[in-house]
Amino acid sequence: MKGIIVFVKNPELGKVKTRLAISMGDKKALEIYNKLLAYTKEILLQLSNVKKCIYYSSFIDRKDDWINDQFEKHIQSKGDLGERMNNAFSEVFDSCEHVIIIGSDCPQLTASHLNDAFESLKNHNVVIGPSQDGGYYLLGMDKHYPELFQGIEWSTNTVLSATIQKAKDKHLKISELETLSDIDFEEDWIKYGF
Repeated sequence: MKGIIVFVKNPELGKVKTRLAISMGDKKALEIYNKLLAYTKEILLQLSNVKKCIYYSSFIDRKDDWINDQFEKHIQSKGDLGERMNNAFSEVFDSCEHVIIIGSDCPQLTASHLNDAFESLKNHNVVIGPSQDGGYYLLGMDKHYPELFQGIEWSTNTVLSATIQKAKDKHLKISELETLSDIDFEEDWIKYGF
């Protein structure tokens, strides 16, 4: 069984896309985030034979647009981003053999990227989707490698390079997808939004 983890923030005014909100305001930032969530959901619904796990930042919302019988709903653990992702992978690997994680703010992401990532894991240990800001929009593994989440300076432009170096240090076979852009600032939305 294949598994996909999606990290989402509960869409609350003033708590999402805060860097975007600096120039566009909280209301517009929330509106954009809701569009990105809807887009991500539509991509995931195109995947078959994949366990889809939504990990909320604050609370599990049983009445939102993530359809309860299509998506497993969880809450992110405590800790920094690395600890939260590591714990989510640990949970999903209990029932899946290939697992990828994505966020919910990449309007260039398609179902083909996700299918390509799973395909890559047949011959690679790790698949990574680089983002233009030096991070990644997707990370996948053929088994759980907790080391990939340790000692990383999260939310910096070194996340991608540090993660790749950790995989190389473990002699893991790495596959890279094409570089995409996620939405952090107003200029990102103007350039890549819909």
